[in-house]
Amino acid sequence: MDAIYTENLCKNYGSIKAINNLNLQVHEGEIFGFLGPNGAGKTTTIRVLTTLTHPTLGTVSVGGYDVRDKPDKVRKVMGVVQQHISLDRDLTVRENMEFHARIQHLNSSERKQRVTELLEYVELTEYADQMVDALSGGMKKKASIVCSLLHKPKVLFLDEPTVGLDAQARRRLWDLIRRLNKDGTTIFLTTHYIEEAEVLCNRVGIMHHGQLIAVDEPANLRRKVGSFVVETLIDGKATHYQFFADRDAASSYVKNLPSEVKTVIIRESNLEDVFIEQTGEKVGDQ
Repeated sequence: MDAIYTENLCKNYGSIKAINNLNLQVHEGEIFGFLGPNGAGKTTTIRVLTTLTHPTLGTVSVGGYDVRDKPDKVRKVMGVVQQHISLDRDLTVRENMEFHARIQHLNSSERKQRVTELLEYVELTEYADQMVDALSGGMKKKASIVCSLLHKPKVLFLDEPTVGLDAQARRRLWDLIRRLNKDGTTIFLTTHYIEEAEVLCNRVGIMHHGQLIAVDEPANLRRKVGSFVVETLIDGKATHYQFFADRDAASSYVKNLPSEVKTVIIRESNLEDVFIEQTGEKVGDQ
């Protein structure tokens, strides 16, 4: 069974097709990256998947439950961590966790057990009684994630989880995401950090103008555009990108370049190259 499944999903706002016939399958136990320029339909898709917006047409299920017919069941099997910190800053980490546990209708003994377990799991035990505002950005994000895990969700939606974090905090959060996934949680991740998608995700889907235009393992997506890139600077201004299947082909191309081409770089392609080739835009573009 797929953790997330959509068939011919459409979401219209008047004449605007925010989602246009989206067919998406996210497998149980994987980390799935969801990429696209701003306005591509990512946010609308997540709102539909998390029961915040009703689909116009199509079939949508999360954790085996239809989002239209059984939204309460869907909410029981999913957790959501928004890009912006949604914790109550006037409460401690533990108090925030207690509040979220009550919302999920955990009884007193279960609340106490889960709070203790999860604080230890994300290494926040010694900060449990600190006010949220006293925490670093990375710890605030950890606290947000831990509040979403209290009811043991099967699917966790992470919306730009490392925005605003320094490199060290970002990598620590990557370790937590990997551990959550290894322990059985399916992760649906949106990010503007291409490196993040490459190092974390089993598969990546690229949205553009409301449609899923590419979906595959990062390495396979790279091979489709070319595993190696030759960058040449034209007239000292514009950079030209040429893609090749292997380094030998790239090197042969460079040897035959005109002598006036002075700046040349041969490198492996990455997901950002795939993204730009597929959409004509950079990640985060309007």
